[in-house]
Amino acid sequence: MVKLDPTSFVPLYQQLKDIILEGIDKSVWNPGDKVYSEQQLSEQFKVSRNTAKKAIEDLVQDGILYRIQGKGTFLSYPKIEQSLSAFYSFSQVLKDKGLKPKDIILQIKVEKSTHKIAKALQIKKGEEVIMLQRLRCVNGEPIILESSYFPEHIIEDIDKLSSVGDIPLYDILRSEFGIIVNSAKESFEPILISEEAEYLEVKLGSPALLLERVAYDPSKKPVEFCKSVVRGDRCKFYTELI
Repeated sequence: MVKLDPTSFVPLYQQLKDIILEGIDKSVWNPGDKVYSEQQLSEQFKVSRNTAKKAIEDLVQDGILYRIQGKGTFLSYPKIEQSLSAFYSFSQVLKDKGLKPKDIILQIKVEKSTHKIAKALQIKKGEEVIMLQRLRCVNGEPIILESSYFPEHIIEDIDKLSSVGDIPLYDILRSEFGIIVNSAKESFEPILISEEAEYLEVKLGSPALLLERVAYDPSKKPVEFCKSVVRGDRCKFYTELI
């Protein structure tokens, strides 16, 4: 068994991290596998519970491990990477990578548009919009909390949006409402997670990306304004410069 060196200038929690990282490199665990608990680390390596907790927390913060309340600590899947060089479907990106996407609908309702939503959709402030909020999961793990807004007049029957969990949103817009989405404008900015923490199963203050998208039909008319809070520890966006 690997032993810790209490006389080393390397802190004990860092030595524990290195042991776990070495195990990951040697494929002791596969993504999704349960790894050491704080109690197991404490007992096996004869360190305090606080030292074990620090090692685990650092690896969770780094996105290498993740926790599921009441179940334990697990090895994270590699970050989901997405190119920004072309229009894309998040669900299709996941399927192409061999991952299993699942959308959980949280609410579908009619509400009055704020100034920001109205400006994005090119409607008057206060006009009614359809709001669809969903939790987007990958292999059962929540990744994105997403709220989409549509001009009320283009969605004839909001109940038809309830199939989004089984059918991609843009497929439903096309088949049920005759709306074709073929381009979008997106912006990203770093944020710290606040009230979204409960849905995304992360700590308050965890890093995230705020993604805002305006989607257009072929005539360049905006048909959706989307606001997404994306877990920073699980997703990565990139672009290629040529």
